[in-house]
Amino acid sequence: MWILYAVGSALFAGLTSILAKCGIRKTDSTVATAVRTVVILLFSWMIVWIVGSQNQISQISGKTLLFLILSGAATGASWLCYFKALQLGNINKVVPIDKSSTVLTILLALIFLGEGISFQKALAVLAIAAGIFLMIEKKDVTGQEKKGKAGWMVYAVGSAFFASLTAILGKIGITGVESNLGTAIRTAVVLVMAWGMVFVTGKQHEIKHIDRKELGFICLSGIATGASWLCYYRALQEGPASVVAPIDKLSVLVTVAFSYLVFKEKLNRKSLAGLALLTAGTVAMAVL
Repeated sequence: MWILYAVGSALFAGLTSILAKCGIRKTDSTVATAVRTVVILLFSWMIVWIVGSQNQISQISGKTLLFLILSGAATGASWLCYFKALQLGNINKVVPIDKSSTVLTILLALIFLGEGISFQKALAVLAIAAGIFLMIEKKDVTGQEKKGKAGWMVYAVGSAFFASLTAILGKIGITGVESNLGTAIRTAVVLVMAWGMVFVTGKQHEIKHIDRKELGFICLSGIATGASWLCYYRALQEGPASVVAPIDKLSVLVTVAFSYLVFKEKLNRKSLAGLALLTAGTVAMAVL
């Protein structure tokens, strides 16, 4: 059953990227992230009340709460980096780099969670890494270096790093709490972090200037994210992190498909080969 939740997570995560991209064409990415988090918080707590797990809050141990908070902080950092990268770069380049968190997640799961990795899974990891490498073009790196400033790739790499920490910390934290409740608590942490960044950077005045159409896309992306989270952490609770994370990363297929339909962004042959390797490695991780 957890595989179905992981697939659901991938589907909604793919939609999130497209909807978010539509919502940050003019709106600052940090402000958009903060607004999205409000929607996700309301969505996640609504689910908590529907399933009736709110009474379990007093039963959460200090250790579980700590890891939920750390996981939420890692998620907040990942989001801020990810949506900044989406605003600056091509969605078909940003998403694959973000999905490289799969490789690091597998390694961290091996080290900290004791989830073993077979020779076949090791080959799958190499396929994922090779696929990501093929989807990154040399000009994507050198072009930003010449500008002398942090470009979309720097933010995308940061997103991948914090996303991998999210999976590991979330796996530990979700063990001692009902998954929907754990997701809601984590979202509250992300909310504080996201709005903290808005006020620290002095962008709170931009909220009232958000275009209504973009606001609609931002809210829809928040709902999609909330649905993805609920599926993802339910899958993490029931299945191994080293397998759940790769399945979730298949959202790249949804993103690539919709980016072509919505933004007319196309992949060249090299990138398509990379996407094929990335997908093959991810599927192999799920079935081996």
